[in-house]
Amino acid sequence: MISAYENISLSQLKSWARLTDAKFRRQENIFLAEGVKVVEELLASDWRVLALLVMPDKMKYWERLPMGAGSKFPVYQLSRSQWQKIGQDREPEGIMAVVQIKHPPLLSAAISRTAANLLILYKINNPRNLGALMRSAHWFGFTGIIISENSADYTNPKAVRASMGSLFHLTIVPEVDLSTTLPEIKKDFFIIGSDVRQGIKPHLVAKKAALLLGNESHGLPDVLLKMADEKWSIPGSGQADSLSLPQAAAIMMYECVKK
Repeated sequence: MISAYENISLSQLKSWARLTDAKFRRQENIFLAEGVKVVEELLASDWRVLALLVMPDKMKYWERLPMGAGSKFPVYQLSRSQWQKIGQDREPEGIMAVVQIKHPPLLSAAISRTAANLLILYKINNPRNLGALMRSAHWFGFTGIIISENSADYTNPKAVRASMGSLFHLTIVPEVDLSTTLPEIKKDFFIIGSDVRQGIKPHLVAKKAALLLGNESHGLPDVLLKMADEKWSIPGSGQADSLSLPQAAAIMMYECVKK
């Protein structure tokens, strides 16, 4: 149990409210992580927590989390009106963390220490889709994620929430120029490009896979698809135009790892 709460100052509240803007997240090197499951995964990871923000009247949701007197970060109590200035959830669970952004590893280091499969994302500009992809990657054992330039920020509050805390268990390298790095990745991974127009059915692959996905509207450009070792397309028998990106990604990730 928490022995004492600290009161948040107006300047702190204003500063944290600005973290919805990627510019301020980069400037301050921090971001917010909201929700019981998200904070639970954060506390079980090696990411640094700078502070916890709670609504005491929502204690029934978060009281079981390990953040008692031995914790190394302050715990601030917020009123509902204060919470509404920084929270994302319409009906909040009453817990949020201020998290220090990790310095991303060099791409070469990330590739060399990734013993499992790899997810490569090209211009995923919807933060909720990005969060869902991180969650699926964690579920299917894809331990590394490479994110191209001109993509959504993985510390965006919507991406963090949609990931359900999975991002805290992944090695993430953002802002990567894929046109120059895919040849290096290809030395260690079997690159699979997703193509809604043509390609073979997803299947188990014999070596470490790097699944390359484009954004939901435009897919992957030909210049990147040509670098893939194989192109995959998911066959369908219904009348829908296509699957959503997170749905298609989950199917392909499953096919990569199924026995």
